[in-house]
Amino acid sequence: MNQKVLFIVHAALIAALYVVLTLLANTLGLANYAVQIRFSEALTILPFFTPAAIPGLCIGCLLANIITGCALPDIIFGTVATLLGAVFTYMLRRYKWLAPLPPIVANTLIVPFILLYAYGLKPLWLSFLTVGLGELLSCGVLGMLLLNLLNRYRRQLFPPLDSISPTEEKTGQ
Repeated sequence: MNQKVLFIVHAALIAALYVVLTLLANTLGLANYAVQIRFSEALTILPFFTPAAIPGLCIGCLLANIITGCALPDIIFGTVATLLGAVFTYMLRRYKWLAPLPPIVANTLIVPFILLYAYGLKPLWLSFLTVGLGELLSCGVLGMLLLNLLNRYRRQLFPPLDSISPTEEKTGQ
């Protein structure tokens, strides 16, 4: 399989999973407002395994925020927070235990301001606390559980993009 195609397929699958998991959390009343426990946030550890997770998470967050009816600042800056978390997770991929830290920090610093200015949710300090707690649960606990599970199957699920030999590409093996 062509490396570019594999990259796009991984990104698309991650985006689709992010949307579906956000919709599930939204249905359960967990995805929006002050306390946000998005199951999809566990996926923010995926840049540890593949750079395709960066656009996948970003697009997934954008689509999920649009579909769930978020305010425009939430759509824009929530997506930026996810993008920043994904980029820094990829940059720190050598340090397994730091994988959930960038999305926790990015969302904890950005989302409370979104909640204040887009939705009028006060007090700001409480939003920092509740968003941080939600991110610790979603990214820190669920994300690390997912990372440890996926790490067992990393070679099968996330083969290095440069490991696809030209022979496999031509013969389709």
